[in-house]
Amino acid sequence: MFKTWQSKSVYPYRLLLISLGFCLLLCGQARAASCNDPWPAWNNFKKTFIADDGRVIDHSGARKPTTSEGQAYALFFALTANDRPAFQRILTWTENNLAAGDLTARLPAWQWGQREDNSWGIIDKNPASDADLWIAYALGLAGEQWKEPRFSALSSLLAQRIMNEETADLPGLGQTLLPGPSGFNLPGNQWKLNASYLPLPLLRWFERKESDDRWKRMLNSATRLIAGSAPKGYVADWIIYDSQKGFQPDTQGAEKGQGGYNAIRTYLWAGMMADKDSEKANLLKQLRPMANLVDSKGYPPEYINILTGEINGPGSSGFSAATLPFLQALGMQKTLVQQQLRLQAQPIKPDAYYDQVLSLFALGWQDKRFRFDAQGDADFYWQHFCWRLF
Repeated sequence: MFKTWQSKSVYPYRLLLISLGFCLLLCGQARAASCNDPWPAWNNFKKTFIADDGRVIDHSGARKPTTSEGQAYALFFALTANDRPAFQRILTWTENNLAAGDLTARLPAWQWGQREDNSWGIIDKNPASDADLWIAYALGLAGEQWKEPRFSALSSLLAQRIMNEETADLPGLGQTLLPGPSGFNLPGNQWKLNASYLPLPLLRWFERKESDDRWKRMLNSATRLIAGSAPKGYVADWIIYDSQKGFQPDTQGAEKGQGGYNAIRTYLWAGMMADKDSEKANLLKQLRPMANLVDSKGYPPEYINILTGEINGPGSSGFSAATLPFLQALGMQKTLVQQQLRLQAQPIKPDAYYDQVLSLFALGWQDKRFRFDAQGDADFYWQHFCWRLF
């Protein structure tokens, strides 16, 4: 009697356990698939631009150069794709070839490639601070997401070196990011600066993670620098800061005071900021004239005079991609669709390195593969699937 009651009573629970086990198996398979959800654009970028050893190659240059910027962006994209093997290869190549094998001891050189004598190696040893920020940021996020203490430690060491070697306390402006350790301090108390080197989410992240209060001061100067670089709402590629006169167009530089290939990133960074970021609304308001120009012309310009608004031809499709988060943030839906159609009608060339980078950032953000929060953290799509059952 007891045995009969036991078998009948336990049977439903056995079915429940079997069903639960089957469900867990499926969930485990779903988790594995979601954690490695393919990002076609990243996979195409890897095939086209990243060598097996982790070197990012810019095919537009005759000598097939590699820059610290390219390595930095690729690290962030690899993290966005949850592609740890690629991340490690890119980092290893960067450390071995741009930092003489030790990123704890030095910042990476800006450019590597084929020299005039046909040998291969560093072409320009002066580091680029925007690349250094992205490398340190990607390492810090990777250390947190992948539970890798070495990445976190390396991020902090690079952040300290950036602050000590690539910033200066400028009179009337405060702690400011210089484009590199040397070559940007001009005679007569002038400095050559670049607004596109200052994605505000990254600065917010370092301000929160690092104990050095100079990060907070640099965040304050960054907002002034971006505004000073766009007196009419059009960002300059390079701007001169004069301790007496303030911000002045860099008329002696190669871009003759215009905004083009550097400046396009400033609109991109602004568009990708978190809605709750305290600076976003003001920054969008300052830069809205560029959005209005894109609306009226049907394309972002390749170059624009930052004082007169005079343009010099249409920008590439990559420029259109870069404006998408910017236009979306401004709620300019008609203009957003216009630029999306331009991208469809004139696709980005597969081997156009810079355009592909702009596209990966912009479309990756639009597809919600990553988003920045108000504190500068990046929220990756795969984090929401890679949960642990136990």
